Order: sequence, then C-alpha cells, then structure tokens
Amino acid sequence: MGYLLPALVIFGLFIFWPLVKSILLSVQGTDILGNPSGFVGFVNYTRLFGDPDFLQVLWVTFAFTVLTVIPSIAIALLIALLLQSRIRGVRFFRTAFALPFAFSVATASVIFGVLFNPASGVLNGILNTFGVDKVQWLTNPDLALWSVSGATVWMQIGYNLLVLSAGLGALPEDVLEAARLDGASGLRLQRSIVMPLLTPQLFFLVVVGTIHSLQSFGQIKILTVGGPEDRTTTLVYSIYEQAFANNNSNYGYASAQAMVLLIIVLIITALQFGVLERKVFYR
Repeated sequence: MGYLLPALVIFGLFIFWPLVKSILLSVQGTDILGNPSGFVGFVNYTRLFGDPDFLQVLWVTFAFTVLTVIPSIAIALLIALLLQSRIRGVRFFRTAFALPFAFSVATASVIFGVLFNPASGVLNGILNTFGVDKVQWLTNPDLALWSVSGATVWMQIGYNLLVLSAGLGALPEDVLEAARLDGASGLRLQRSIVMPLLTPQLFFLVVVGTIHSLQSFGQIKILTVGGPEDRTTTLVYSIYEQAFANNNSNYGYASAQAMVLLIIVLIITALQFGVLERKVFYR
C-alpha cells in the first residue's frame, strides 16, 4: 500500500478531485467573479441542450474528429506499408515521416499559421504559380475547419506511423513466408494477411486518436481562435471560452459542457470496444 500512496495522491489531486469539482460546479450557478452562487440543479444542462450554438459546437466537434482520425491513420498505414519495401535510404524516410511526432502542438500550429498565411504563405505561393487566386485558408468559413483538420492530421501522422511500423516489424515472418509460398503477394498479401495481423495496432490508434481529437485545443486556439463564425469552435474550445476567455468565469456552464464531453468520450470508447474490438485479431 505504501508503494501505491504517491500515485494515489497524484491521481487524487490532479484527476479525481478536479472531476468531483467539475461535477459539483456543473449543478451550481456562478456570480460575475466566478464564485459558486448556489445549487441550481440541472439548469446548466437544460440551458446547454436548448442552445442552438451548442448543437453547432457538437457538430463541429464530431466533424473535426472524423476529419482527423480516419485520414491520419489511413495515411500513416499507407506510408508504413510503403516503407516496408526494401528501398535505398529507407531509414531516412522513416525518420522524415515520423518527424511530426517530435513537434509540439504549439510549434506545429505556428508553422501551419505561416503556411496558411494568405499574403505570404507557402501554399498560396504555390497556387499562385498556377494562376490560382489567394485562398483564405483560416478565415473562410467553408475552409477553416478543413485547414485546421489538415494541420492536425499532419501532427498525428508521426505517432501513428511509429505504432504501425512497430506492428509491421513484429509480424511473424513464418506466417508471411507461408502465405507467399501459397501464392499470396502484393495487395492480396497485404489485405488478407498483413491487415488482419495489424488490427490490434489499428484498433489502438482509433481509440486513442478519437479521444485525442475530441480533446484538441492548441491548434484551434493558435490558428483560428474558434472562428470564423464559430466554424472551428469544438467542445473543448467552447469550455475554454465559457470559463476563461474574456473573463467570462462562467464555470458552472463550462463544467456542464465538460461533463457532456466526458460522457461523449465514454460512450464512443464503449462503442468502439463493443463493436470494433470484435474484429481485432489477437495473436
């Protein structure tokens, strides 16, 4: 028990107590200074689900999650499979493709802020050589979410590639060799043998990537500040706005949003374990 005490203290201070505090705040009102003003029951939740802006926040959150999780895993899988080929300089390419994992969210967001700059950005410079007008990547309501999602995909590819490359490296060579002797090769080998053996890594990345995307904040704060027209305001960013931005101090309402986020994460994770895990092939 003594060995567990330090870990229990840390978990209690930084995980369990904040969770309990958020639950308590979600059923309380707050005054102009952010201090609890009394028990209000489920008023914050009623207000939450009656607010059309909150429904848009939920839609943006789910759209952002889909636009980041699926492409980042698919692209990383394609790269990992290509890097399994015996080509010259494969170690260099592995390092280069895994490099995004070394960048912090803040650093990567600043880099993409420069790339997306409408006046002097590299992307518009490339488009300009083909006679395409300048694109407002981060201020166009129809493009902003796609742009932030693209930046997030780039950030996640490095980690996904490392996990999938490790999975490919651990595949039993005897199984692959037996499949080749039976005539499996190319796409048939990848689809029928390699992909089923990689399902544990793919399932892990889907679960972890979904939770990570649902909690994304830094790139949205740096690149778009939730705009334009709240088209990139996800649930986590909305919590930040209600609790801390512009001295709002609306902690009760923000805590109710945090509880909704927690429930969403738990439900999606449970569904993933209930549905996707059945298709996982554990050796």
